[in-house]
Amino acid sequence: MIHIIDYGLGNIQAFVTMYKRLGIEAVRAKGGGDLRDVRKLILPGVGAFDHAMELLDASGMRQPLERLVREDKVPVLGICVGMQILARSSEEGVGAGLGWVDGRVRSFADNPAFAALPMPHMGWNDVVPAVGSPLFKGLEENARFYFLHSYYFECSHMTNVAARADYGFQFACAVQNGNVFGVQFHPEKSHHWGAALLKNFAEL
Repeated sequence: MIHIIDYGLGNIQAFVTMYKRLGIEAVRAKGGGDLRDVRKLILPGVGAFDHAMELLDASGMRQPLERLVREDKVPVLGICVGMQILARSSEEGVGAGLGWVDGRVRSFADNPAFAALPMPHMGWNDVVPAVGSPLFKGLEENARFYFLHSYYFECSHMTNVAARADYGFQFACAVQNGNVFGVQFHPEKSHHWGAALLKNFAEL
């Protein structure tokens, strides 16, 4: 069963609905007591880095999630800000992230290559997966996903980059560290490409 972490950010129902259409059982988790019989986790999010971490801490799910992900090696997929809080830190805030993927979140505005482009990065963009990335099985060519963000994930190790996109310069739009996965784009808004990616995650 897939548990979708409902800590006050992200369109939880969109993921429940998409998985229902795929014939895959998914439920929302709103507290530590809901995290039973967990096989997969989805950590969505929209908004600001520090606010997301504050809400996750306040939810009572932080410690159970740390155990499930770090000790039990349950696969987790962070989405949008849910991906960004996988990092150690962010230029958007002052607090620490989860640190499940070694890296930091940076602002597009600080990169000269971005200077002539609109903020935020919004709309459809091509995604180029790394060779062998399990999230992108069957999506190796011509995959497009919907983005809405002003910050991007800078991995400390290139081996953690699962896919790249281009917005003035190439940036990591998906990351992986063992059982930890993250995507900057919104699969729940990305039509059949997003459905295929969420199905791939469910089948890991």
